[in-house]
Amino acid sequence: MSEPLRSGSEEPGGLRLGADFAGGDLEQWRRLALAVLRKAGTADDGTPPEAVQELLGSVTYDGIALAGLYTAADTEALPAVGWPGQTPFIRGGSATPRAWDVRQRHADPDPKATREAILADLENGATSIWLDGIAPGDIAEVLDGVYLDLAPIVLDCGADTEAAAAVFLGLPGEDKRGNLGADPLGWQARTGRPADLGMLGRLVKTTAVPVATVDATPYHLAGGSDAEELGFAAATGVAYLRAFVDAGLSAGMALRQLEFRYAADQNQFATIAKLRAARRIWARIATVCDVPHRGAQVQHAVTSAAMMTARDPWSNLLRTTVACFAAGVGGADAVTVLPFDARLGLPDGFSRRIARNTSTLLVEEANVARVLDPASGSWFVESLTDTLAHAAWDVFVEVERAGGMRAALDSGLVADRVAATWQRRADRLAHRLDPVTGVSEFASLEERRPARSPAPAPPSGGLPRHRRAEAFEDLRDAADESDRVVSLVTLGPVAAHTARASFAANLFAAGGIRTVHNGPVTDVVCICGSDRSYAEEAEETARRLKAEGARTVWLAGKPAGYDHVDDYLYTGCDALAVLRRTHSDLGLVAP
Repeated sequence: MSEPLRSGSEEPGGLRLGADFAGGDLEQWRRLALAVLRKAGTADDGTPPEAVQELLGSVTYDGIALAGLYTAADTEALPAVGWPGQTPFIRGGSATPRAWDVRQRHADPDPKATREAILADLENGATSIWLDGIAPGDIAEVLDGVYLDLAPIVLDCGADTEAAAAVFLGLPGEDKRGNLGADPLGWQARTGRPADLGMLGRLVKTTAVPVATVDATPYHLAGGSDAEELGFAAATGVAYLRAFVDAGLSAGMALRQLEFRYAADQNQFATIAKLRAARRIWARIATVCDVPHRGAQVQHAVTSAAMMTARDPWSNLLRTTVACFAAGVGGADAVTVLPFDARLGLPDGFSRRIARNTSTLLVEEANVARVLDPASGSWFVESLTDTLAHAAWDVFVEVERAGGMRAALDSGLVADRVAATWQRRADRLAHRLDPVTGVSEFASLEERRPARSPAPAPPSGGLPRHRRAEAFEDLRDAADESDRVVSLVTLGPVAAHTARASFAANLFAAGGIRTVHNGPVTDVVCICGSDRSYAEEAEETARRLKAEGARTVWLAGKPAGYDHVDDYLYTGCDALAVLRRTHSDLGLVAP
């Protein structure tokens, strides 16, 4: 075997290793980054180099400040993260690396089609099944041919939980695996119907199969932050522990009845930190219950439904792959990847195959599951985990002080919190500060979407279900059959107007509006050029366009107060307001 390459050695062909290059320092990076920020207009000549990291940073919806760059100088003492498989379980509930459970979701009300899909999934990589909303009377047919001692089944039947559990437990076979999916508080969050916590005590007396699922995804779908999702999940878990103890279980036995379901988002570091923080919080609760060794939280991560789009659905493949990767790295025990066409209706065999193969590729080819807690040791991840855990604990304490999770749902505390977070999120989406690729950015008006059968309507009456793309997609729907266009009036040579004309065309396309370059004057026109050409020609051009019948004249650039220009298009402007005004000016009506 050849000697391994070392620093100073050469690879075949004479290529020297990167380790032989002189390293840069923080000050050099700051100077170079500042030059770029000045060119982009984010900084000016008076901006000091020390401000670069803050300018490149961001703040999460939980108020956690994230710097643009972390260095050794940022490190500080953090709580001990422990060892994998040991309290506080930040690094995972297992002491050995293992692949996550590939859990496929099924919600097709046709029992024959669902049975065939389940068998195909289990034969081709899925390792457990999630039955979402399947009628109790169809469960026997749906699971016909499934080896229940090998393939765990997780039920999610809402108000029909006890009936579905009775059917499932009555099927042949003694060693059934999975979870009965009782989640009365989650059902209340989704529907507004009062929670029946007594269900937990009744079910736990009938079986050795774990009974309860704490589903935190309704709070994510309602627009809640990561800390809110974790805090509400912890409060729900504690409410269920109390119900189990009241039914006669010890605290240790009660802890073994629970599985937690979280949303895995395309923001990979936030997802990794969220799952790690969730385990730390639950380990603390188990310690308070005097059973710290039972504090390993069982986690089921589901790729975020809020991030999925109906437009350009193929982009969902990128989102779900990143989310699945983050869930695996974050230590989820089971991962469900939603099919890329989930927003279009019921997935077909191809999209289900792609969904389950996402996990298979990450586990078998990318070897993501070969390392325990690969994010451990990253000061950024450890710091984010710690800060997020504290923020979530504050939410948990607030709910407990309000009387617990049921009281918080009844009083509107939960709804008010997530609604406030959604308003902040919606504002950033409107300004494209949280861009949605393929919808609010880089929309294709020539896309051809696959046709799918309608999916069952989700339960309603409780917390709202928001999608990040919804406002832009509503505008696209309204413009689908329209032949109305916006004329882009360019000034100067191509090199001078291309960037702003492309920006304007991209923005209008996000609302389903086509653009033409220098065509006949339409109701809405947009002037595109350079700052110099604007200074020389913008006012006269706008005056002429108004005289020729233009109703609204936009200018692609920062607001400058030009006469006859109605408003301006620029990075960070309220794109939704622009598009809604343009729809109105063009006579389009949103559905």
